[in-house]
Amino acid sequence: MEPLSDLGRIGQTYKERDISDCCHSPSTMSHHAALAQLLSANAQWAKDVERLEPGFFKESAKGQTPQTLWIGCADSRVPESVITGAKPGDIFVNRNVGNQVNLDDDNMLAVLTYAVEHLGVEHVVVCGHTECGAAAACFGACSSFVPGQAPVTIPVDPADAPLNRWLAPLTTLAASLEISSAPANEALPLLIQENVKAQVNNLCRTEVIAKAWANGKSPKGKEVWVHGWVYDVSTGTIRDLGISRGPK
Repeated sequence: MEPLSDLGRIGQTYKERDISDCCHSPSTMSHHAALAQLLSANAQWAKDVERLEPGFFKESAKGQTPQTLWIGCADSRVPESVITGAKPGDIFVNRNVGNQVNLDDDNMLAVLTYAVEHLGVEHVVVCGHTECGAAAACFGACSSFVPGQAPVTIPVDPADAPLNRWLAPLTTLAASLEISSAPANEALPLLIQENVKAQVNNLCRTEVIAKAWANGKSPKGKEVWVHGWVYDVSTGTIRDLGISRGPK
């Protein structure tokens, strides 16, 4: 039987299919070829999954029991299920610009709480990636960083624009590394790696992780571990930074 995790790659072959067989309203999609392609590929993917693993979707509808929470970058080149060969239901996900764990981000905290205390995940992975646009922007802005002032990472946007507010911690981190005069091909890999380390540290400061470690296990009876990885866009491989932390 063909592995179910291969279906994401199979989906790439659907681009030439006639979308009229799959889209409920082909005329509606006629001016949106990219969306029509997605709908077409999805319809074929669902058929293939049911053929290769009959009843998969009925079982999936009964609930989820992922073992891993993935906190990654929103970059379109880093789809966690594809690059890990995972199936639907394997990974609970939170993605944002620059794979950050900001301690005042209710969205991230809500995802973390639900994953650890309600789903019972055992592993929380922060995954950065090479060629990160967020890291590149923050590296470019760190040369004009002024201590005590909120950094403006994207100068064409207002200082209080959402993207500038969101990227401020990463630009501050870049400035602290004193890499503004270093070549980009040396500075960016360092910033990307240090960013992952910083977000792992932030995770370990959250109440959710602290409680799980203080009690030895989460409310679902699982030990919880935090990990830091970097995905290489140019090779498709993941590097474990070796900074995993767990209960004492």
